[in-house]
Amino acid sequence: MDKVRAGAEQDQPVLGHLTRSIVLVGMMGSGKTAVGTALARMLDAPFLDSDHEIERAAQMSVAEIFARDGEPFFRARESEVLERLLSGPPGVISTGGGAFLSEANREMIARLGVSVWLKADLELLWQRVRHKNTRPLLRTADPKRTLTDLLAQRLPHYSKAQVAVEAEPGLSVPDMARKVIAHLREVDGLIEEVKDA
Repeated sequence: MDKVRAGAEQDQPVLGHLTRSIVLVGMMGSGKTAVGTALARMLDAPFLDSDHEIERAAQMSVAEIFARDGEPFFRARESEVLERLLSGPPGVISTGGGAFLSEANREMIARLGVSVWLKADLELLWQRVRHKNTRPLLRTADPKRTLTDLLAQRLPHYSKAQVAVEAEPGLSVPDMARKVIAHLREVDGLIEEVKDA
């Protein structure tokens, strides 16, 4: 399992401990992996990337799975992996951009964790993904139009997340992670405070 553990290695103070898993949702390019890794360090929790777990099990990339087996096959594996990760110890879980579209996934996340939408506008997303060829859904004649359409289709689903945090251009990854933690502190009982020794 891909895990990144806490603070001592990064000289990052631990800001609390999770009682349930945090599941980061949002569009490709919203910062789920980068912010999730920083959150995991700050909360002394494992960082788990559902796409990496799927790739490891299949021994091929997400793009290769899409090409060989199609999106429905990938989404079924994604749900299985998400359930396995949520059933483990509390951690920070990064999901693929389409994971939260499934009502069954949303219900599972609400039951076993807390969903956090990293909300980014179209221009910020486009700046982050336009030069990457690892996004199978953007392998189209007009990738920006495709991204625009995907964002419009997915917004109603993402808006069902338990917590929404606005991504800001120019905000560093650690600052965005601290912003997420500030929002998570409003979820009753999710973060236990660090006790002084």
